[in-house]
Amino acid sequence: MEITLKNGDKLTLEEGATALAAAQAISEGLARSAACARVNGVLVDLMTKLSDGDSLEIVTIKDKEGLEVYRHTCAHVLAQALKTIYPTCKLAIGPVIDNGFYYDVDFKTPITIEDFAKIEAEMKKIIKSNLPIERFTLPRKEAIALMKGYSEKYKVELIEDLPEDTTLSFYKQGAFTDLCRGPHLPSTGRIKAFKLISIAGAYWRGDEKKKMLTRIYGTAFAKKEEMDEYFAMLEEAKKRDHIKLGKELKLFALLPEGRGFPFFLPNGMTLKNILVDYWRNIHRREGYVEVQTPMIMTRTLWENSGHWEHYKDNMYTTKIDGEDCAIKPMNCPGGMLVYKLSPKSYKDLPIRMGELGLVHRHEKSGQLHGLMRVRCFTQDDAHIFMLPEQIEEEIKGVVRIIDEVYSLFGFKYHVELSTRPEDSMGSDEDWNAATSALKKALEDLHLPYEVNEGDGAFYGPKIDFHLVDAIGRTWQCGTIQLDFQMPQRFDLEYVGEDGEKHRPIMIHRVVFGSIERFIGILIEHYAGKFPVWLSPVQVKVLPITDRAAGYAQKLTDEMNAQGIRAEADLRKEKLGRKILDAENEKVPYKLVIGDKEMEEGTVSVRRRGEGDIGSMPKADFFALVKKENDEKVVF
Repeated sequence: MEITLKNGDKLTLEEGATALAAAQAISEGLARSAACARVNGVLVDLMTKLSDGDSLEIVTIKDKEGLEVYRHTCAHVLAQALKTIYPTCKLAIGPVIDNGFYYDVDFKTPITIEDFAKIEAEMKKIIKSNLPIERFTLPRKEAIALMKGYSEKYKVELIEDLPEDTTLSFYKQGAFTDLCRGPHLPSTGRIKAFKLISIAGAYWRGDEKKKMLTRIYGTAFAKKEEMDEYFAMLEEAKKRDHIKLGKELKLFALLPEGRGFPFFLPNGMTLKNILVDYWRNIHRREGYVEVQTPMIMTRTLWENSGHWEHYKDNMYTTKIDGEDCAIKPMNCPGGMLVYKLSPKSYKDLPIRMGELGLVHRHEKSGQLHGLMRVRCFTQDDAHIFMLPEQIEEEIKGVVRIIDEVYSLFGFKYHVELSTRPEDSMGSDEDWNAATSALKKALEDLHLPYEVNEGDGAFYGPKIDFHLVDAIGRTWQCGTIQLDFQMPQRFDLEYVGEDGEKHRPIMIHRVVFGSIERFIGILIEHYAGKFPVWLSPVQVKVLPITDRAAGYAQKLTDEMNAQGIRAEADLRKEKLGRKILDAENEKVPYKLVIGDKEMEEGTVSVRRRGEGDIGSMPKADFFALVKKENDEKVVF
């Protein structure tokens, strides 16, 4: 039989040959690194038999999907080890997540992290046994009977929720069998490096009314060296934890009186306002106008926008004068109303309308995390209303802004194109046109991208920007969403060159995403050591003697008058203590002031990370800081 490879080459194999046999026929190296295969576009096990005319792509562990298969197989090894050590435990689900996997388990006797050593030892035995992993299927009724026979009540519940004509797949390794759609590695011996990481509680099916299960987190890598690098990154991440640094640097507070609602302190507000001012400057330059829309609007608005149907569970609602209202989770519906306030001509478009809007979204308490996951945040929104022929140029303009901003902070990024989700509104024609427009813009810009199937917004496809921080972690921040639906639902119009009324096309876009979350990312990216232009306090003035205190205060006042953010440390402490405290506060510059500096009108300068860089006239130092601030220098 003949199959077609990804590059178009033909490969001749014996009838009934597997995907693994095909990989071996290509090269032994490819077969060793293979995790699964894609046959006729469908991801399958390597042991899947091929048919004449099939198209085949071998997916290796270096590929994202291959690594996920590798880690999911390790989750099954974990489950088998748990059933061996704790025969009465009940298995729930064990999916792959970013950087690893977890398994939710119902234990009769709770386990702790101290039990990980014996669990890992059992996992190593299973891996060393190199058990073949075999797939088989059963109709729903037989699948229920099988899982009841194993006393796996959670699996039974999952199966019972499926239609009666469903056929389910299972995977067997040794004496252990688990419900799973797969695919998996051919055998347990393929796993080379793994580690159990942590333990937590998790409600069954995420429902607070259901039983609390034990969630065991783990990770797995193709090589031990890669796993060592990952854990080194985790250790570095602990040092950079924005919650810890936010408290130490007096940027924000997380208080029980407002769970999910961060309190910004003076230093944090300075940082936030710097970002807001920067945002306003670049958007003013790019022809955006700024608006502000109400925080609370009526239910009819949210029904019209589609949020009441598609997003209500994440919205805070209230009644005003007996009428149902909602606190806005997004700014866009308000922007629609602003557009409609006056008639528009084709000559008015594009209209680039920005809004720094405070939005509120209901997040479960267990999902809250510092500034990264909150219940209210400032979204740096903008909505662009345009003609169909302006789509590509406007998308390119947004990409240019996002690239400029991320490059300034030292972030690299990659791009994903997210397509139509199941829960969406609008016609196939509109969705196809919108998706094609985004693809064309990305291709014209020569921007490499991955397709993220089914992860678009309910009203349109989107381009997501995933930035990479200083220690290699990725964060999804910027997004460009092309929307044909909202202008229709709100009956937006403009008068065309032909004198007729037409419907504008709309872009939703953010650059920071959430300013609060972006601050959290910046704290961890810089480990709290902000560049001069971002630092809440740019200069700390440290007098050595009481006589120098007056000069120190005068210097501080002069700098603040010139726009340099400076503070004087007038405490009666030793110089070493003051320097250490300023270092711990991660202030970029320290000025040591004694009698000599006071007499000569100079300053003795210490730069963060370098120590003493010498003495200079105060005017020269002021000019140095102002230059670094204006040019947004990073040192």
